[in-house]
Amino acid sequence: MTVREKLENAEQYYLSEFACKSTDAKAIYRDHEDDKCPYRTEFQRDRDRILHCPSFRRLKRKTQVFLSPVGDHYRTRLTHTLEVAQIARTMARGMGLNEDLTEAIALGHDLGHSPFGHCGERVLNEICPYGFKHYLQSVRVVEHIEKDGKGLNLTHAVRDGIKCHTNMTAETKEGNIVRLADTIAYINHDIEDSIHAGILDASDLPKDCVEVLGDTKTKRITCLIASVIGHGCENIDFEPDIRTAHDKLKKFMFQHVYTNPAAVQEEGKAERLVKKLYAYFIENSSLLPEVYHDIMLETDADRAVCDYISGMSDGYAVDLYTELFVPKFWK
Repeated sequence: MTVREKLENAEQYYLSEFACKSTDAKAIYRDHEDDKCPYRTEFQRDRDRILHCPSFRRLKRKTQVFLSPVGDHYRTRLTHTLEVAQIARTMARGMGLNEDLTEAIALGHDLGHSPFGHCGERVLNEICPYGFKHYLQSVRVVEHIEKDGKGLNLTHAVRDGIKCHTNMTAETKEGNIVRLADTIAYINHDIEDSIHAGILDASDLPKDCVEVLGDTKTKRITCLIASVIGHGCENIDFEPDIRTAHDKLKKFMFQHVYTNPAAVQEEGKAERLVKKLYAYFIENSSLLPEVYHDIMLETDADRAVCDYISGMSDGYAVDLYTELFVPKFWK
């Protein structure tokens, strides 16, 4: 037996009846058939393909909440992704679900996120005729953009989990674990970053939420993870009292941080930058990189330009804007 076959056999014994197995024909379906790896299960291969792709590396320079923050300790889209993966794996392990599938979905869930966070997402959704949702764009990245347009050829279960990580129900329990891990991660690390930035004080948090969930990031994350595990596999969710406190804390963050003038003060500039780049490349689509030429031939310039801009990091977008629109001094 190969190492992979031993791992597949072991899953039948140690994973829950609710878990998605690495031998499930529908779950491991790929658009293009691949030879089996002797050492890795199908979901382990997907995790590695995501981990090594350029879109994953660019997450290190994409905004989480604060646009291009000065300081090493603020979250970026990459550190957010790693925290989601850790939380999701902990819950999957505690519930006897497939940890490899969970990790692959978590690592890939934000690959399609635009530069400048949800500000960039909002602008692209307004100006692109196709609309723009980062979770759907993440699927486009792994299916149509990575590897010079060939895509990563991921399994069906991983792509479904990526697509459903924001506001839909995934086909697998693992996909639904990632949806909760995403919100657990961003609410709690955004609280920490906001306190560090001076936008929040720990005493500002709703007292009834703190009493239920805990007065530190560690306590809250531990409480939320335990609640999901305790709620069980049949319906992936928080226990009712924890759900109430979580939702109230999330609402508080939207009211006091995500729309706080101090946190969004640069968003107007970012919006103008994205619009200017979009208009420029619509008019000069011949200047798009080669892979986007192919997309343009298959669809049109709007689709190609949206794909190109959404893949940019914050820094690359600013540098490109400067190159195109800011005059250089003559020497």
